[in-house]
Amino acid sequence: MLLILVALIYCIPTAGACLQCDRTTRNMHEDFILSAPTVNEQIELQKICDYAYVTYRDTSQNRKGVIDPTTLYRAKTEYQSEFDRFLKTKPTGSLTFETIQIMEKGRKILEKHLDAFIPDGLCPNKCGLLSRRVMDCVSCKYKIYICPSLSDQLDCGVYPVQAEEGGQAVLDCFLPWHRLLMGKAEYYYSWAPGEPGNKKQTEKDFKALVVTHDSSVVLNQLHLDEQGTYRCSLQDQNGTVFYRVTFLVTVAALPLQTCQAFVTLPSLDHGDYSPLQPTENLFVAVIAMVTALSLAASVGLTVVLGVMMNRQRTAKDLRRSRKEEKYTEGTV
Repeated sequence: MLLILVALIYCIPTAGACLQCDRTTRNMHEDFILSAPTVNEQIELQKICDYAYVTYRDTSQNRKGVIDPTTLYRAKTEYQSEFDRFLKTKPTGSLTFETIQIMEKGRKILEKHLDAFIPDGLCPNKCGLLSRRVMDCVSCKYKIYICPSLSDQLDCGVYPVQAEEGGQAVLDCFLPWHRLLMGKAEYYYSWAPGEPGNKKQTEKDFKALVVTHDSSVVLNQLHLDEQGTYRCSLQDQNGTVFYRVTFLVTVAALPLQTCQAFVTLPSLDHGDYSPLQPTENLFVAVIAMVTALSLAASVGLTVVLGVMMNRQRTAKDLRRSRKEEKYTEGTV
């Protein structure tokens, strides 16, 4: 009897539910039950707690019975905040009635978060196969949950990619739900050369290109012979394919560049004596005239210099004769 009472007081759930799978939430309930002043009140609070666990379990079971760690964290954080407010508020009525209210609030909080998680968050893959880790709301143990695609196929589309010769093309096959996959999945890229779309490709047509943890690859300095059908598949080390997508890569050739011809001027006729187009005879006449003018200028300059030198010589002789006359008169 004593062991049964202890089990009741510590609120050991025989059928766990999502909120009670969290240890901090269980400890919070245990401390609250033990804070009751009498054993009878503790037993009464324990009954309320047990019934709340049943409602939590049913709420979870009606919604797939699983929850992911993120959703569980959001639900238990909000519930613990409400429970702390409940503990700090002075009771205005019956303790059992207010305990029923706070436990029911926990169920509504769990229901709200599960309603947000299950429709879109549990299996977000619209195509492909998702194998993810979730918590079972009954056993409180983690398990693998398989999410097949709505269309029940691994191929997730065909996308055309156009590039120019010498340019680049980026192929990226990432989807957000890939982060939820269990294990170490990698992206396998392969390609089948040839103009895409001309014929239906088989597995034998594809050649391995690269295996990488990155979801994207960059094709640089593309050549015409590099166009073709490229395929990306996400798979684990055992060869299990979770997702596949196809890219039709077309490479457009650059336009041919033609060399520009040099423009040459037509030759002039010998009889054309336009002032803007001088002939050989005109050049000879001009050169002769310039030479004659240069000779004439040289002769004229020589004559002028000779005259000036004669004048300077005459003036000098005159000054000398005057000095001699003065000297003769002085001696007489």
